[in-house]
Formats: sequence, C-alpha cells, structure tokens
Amino acid sequence: MILYHGSSLEVVKPDLSHSRANVDFGRGFYVTPLYEQAVKWCGKFKRRGKDGVISCYEYDESRENELKILKFESYNEEWLDFILNCRTGKDSTDYDIVVGGVANDKVFNTVELFFDGLIDKTEALKRLRYEKPNLQMCFRTEKALSLLHFKRSEIL
Repeated sequence: MILYHGSSLEVVKPDLSHSRANVDFGRGFYVTPLYEQAVKWCGKFKRRGKDGVISCYEYDESRENELKILKFESYNEEWLDFILNCRTGKDSTDYDIVVGGVANDKVFNTVELFFDGLIDKTEALKRLRYEKPNLQMCFRTEKALSLLHFKRSEIL
C-alpha cells in the first residue's frame, strides 16, 4: 500500500521524536492513503510561505499481524472518545497504529462545542456524519514505523 505524508520538508526516515502530543490519535507519525489529503496537509505550510512536500512510502501490510492496530470505520462514539482522550493528553493505550477519520477544523469545531457542553454526544456525532470522507494512519511505535519504506518525495 502507498501512503503519503504532507509536510514542509522531505521525511526519508520517519521518527517519533518530532511528533506532537495532544493531536487526533496521539503522538506519532501521520500518513494517509489519500494523495489529496496529503496535499491538504501541505496547505498550512504553503500558507506560511514554506514549501509543501509530500513524502511517499510503501507500507508492508504483510507484517500487520505483528502489530496492535485500532481501526475506526466511521465517525462514531468510540472514535470521538478516543480523539477526546488523545487531545486532552489522557490516552494511555498501547496501539502501534491507529486508523480513522481526520478531525479537521470543521470536525474540531464540533468537538469544541461538545467539550464546552453546548451540544451532547448524539448531536456531535450527527454533525460529524456529514463530513467529507478522509483517512489518516498514526504510526505510534518504532515497530510500526519499521513497516514504512521511503520511495520518493515531491515539492508542491
């Protein structure tokens, strides 16, 4: 499987030391199988006058059985709870990879309304169902990162 990472620089050897805490699926290296999603991720760098660089990787799916993987098939209550735990620093799970929808700005606005007690979980999930499909994979351990093999990059 081909996966893409959108950034301001080429990432030949992904590592966890440059990852941020308190993001969607916790600290990790984020990629997507959707090229358009990686282009979107580059947008924030381009708006700041930097290059947008898409790094491309081959993912060795044949070794997935060696990993602990959590997959969210949709924006559901479990996804929302996981995002909330990660974004508030309360995630203590040991998943190697987490796969699911992106909490983009529109999604995060819904999450903020929920956090502030202005909408309940049912209303938050109802609003999230109308989001355009997207997908991210968070590689959270060195073991998981060993299944990514750099192929090339391109500057946007």
